[in-house]
Amino acid sequence: MSTGVPNRFRRCGLWYPQALQWNARQPHKWIGRTFQVARSGKVAVIGAGFYGSTTAQRLAEYDIFETVVLTDIIEGKPEGLALDMNQSRPIEGFETKVVGQTTGPNGEGYEAIAGSEIVIITAGLPRKPGMSRMDLIETNAKIVRQVSENVARHAPDAVVIVVSNPLDEMTALAQIATQFPKNRVMGQAGMLDTARFTHFVAEELGVPVASVKTLTLGSHGDTMVPVPSACTVDGKPLSELLPAEKIEELVTRTRNGGAEVVALLKTGSAYYAPSAAAARMARAVHEDSGAVMPVCAWVEGEYGISGVYLGVTAELGKEGVKRVVETQLTDSELAALKEAAEAVRAKQADVQHL
Repeated sequence: MSTGVPNRFRRCGLWYPQALQWNARQPHKWIGRTFQVARSGKVAVIGAGFYGSTTAQRLAEYDIFETVVLTDIIEGKPEGLALDMNQSRPIEGFETKVVGQTTGPNGEGYEAIAGSEIVIITAGLPRKPGMSRMDLIETNAKIVRQVSENVARHAPDAVVIVVSNPLDEMTALAQIATQFPKNRVMGQAGMLDTARFTHFVAEELGVPVASVKTLTLGSHGDTMVPVPSACTVDGKPLSELLPAEKIEELVTRTRNGGAEVVALLKTGSAYYAPSAAAARMARAVHEDSGAVMPVCAWVEGEYGISGVYLGVTAELGKEGVKRVVETQLTDSELAALKEAAEAVRAKQADVQHL
């Protein structure tokens, strides 16, 4: 007789207690002996490289969407990855369906994303060892512009999450190309940078990552602004646990976190942590959760900065960015954030013509 417990909680015929925890977290209802999850909506991931495919997998395994669409320009690749992911459904116990679609240079195939409430743009070239994010700007600008125009054509009501590098500039370009309201276009950077900072602090102190709270603002690059004054470990200020010199080392390592991974991999760039960050942002939008996350969002007056996409904390929901949430900063942190804003402002102006 079936217990009605999702497959992910059935192990060797036993009903694990995690099923009860999951029961409390997920939207659901009991119908007879069948456990029904409330799935709704469609999310699209553009680009089926390591970053895009891992993001699609995470979104599908959340089991909160009806459909995850994965597209790519390499013929058969998204269809093959979608088939593979769908065949994992009986093992992992999720019902979200993954649809793969090859797209063409003139927009062929983009009809598959029609009706998407969220579109995540991962398309573009990754960094190679020795490259900066800015080295990718011209090549990826052409790709992101073309993708964005097709998103506007086929999913005009979507919230767009950009992850292509250089992040701040590509986010601005996606908004220009789609002509969507600025609150409906955001970039994924701060979630990843903050996670890296958290990891480095936890490793240095030998504590669980769950006990560490950190924050990074600014650009996703050289003018990233980690915010040590907002960092705590079990509620204690980081400055009471580590000397200033060590904190600065961790800040520098965070700023160079992507390059460190690229140098070790030799080919390609990070995708496990970045995809986790992008998927969490999409989930916050889908669930209209009001979660406050560090993201690349349009700033208009906050921190005394206006008219630029910049890494800030923002409340996310169905309409994208509900509002930018200002964090108390020290004078030096605020100065660094304003410096970052001016640095990315010039580059964002340049992408209009790419």
